[in-house]
Amino acid sequence: MSDLIAIAYPDLATAQDVASNAAALTKSKELELEDLVVVEHRPDGKIKLHQPSTAAAGAAGGALWGGLIGLIFLAPLFGMAIGAAAGAAGGSMADYGVDDNFMKDMGEKLEPGGAAVVALVRKVTVDKVLPNLKHQGVVIQTSLDQEREDLLKEALANAPR
Repeated sequence: MSDLIAIAYPDLATAQDVASNAAALTKSKELELEDLVVVEHRPDGKIKLHQPSTAAAGAAGGALWGGLIGLIFLAPLFGMAIGAAAGAAGGSMADYGVDDNFMKDMGEKLEPGGAAVVALVRKVTVDKVLPNLKHQGVVIQTSLDQEREDLLKEALANAPR
């Protein structure tokens, strides 16, 4: 089961840096995410969701399968092109994870100019991730148990400014 974690930051640049750090931690297998979104409350009052694109992953998978199927019919390049196009279209339409309406409602509660990182965390190596937090933030919502939420709040409070 995944845990929802939403942390507010003073500006979009900080939230995007946190999201980039989370992406790096997924590559090193210290963090496994189901979804990661940066919610921005623009100074004009509009709420913008910055979600990573799933089109690229869909295109890569589609090209692979299209190429393999194309080999059967002796047209691998044509198969790869068709597969990549179909995979990109399917990937761009896929929407999973945290509900967009929930995140927009959360964004309304942020200060104008502020941003939040909303993550659906499947697995985390707590002792390696928490000591390496690079920005202070405020926990605005989690589904963690009280002990783990307190650890997160303490790590965020002790992070560099």
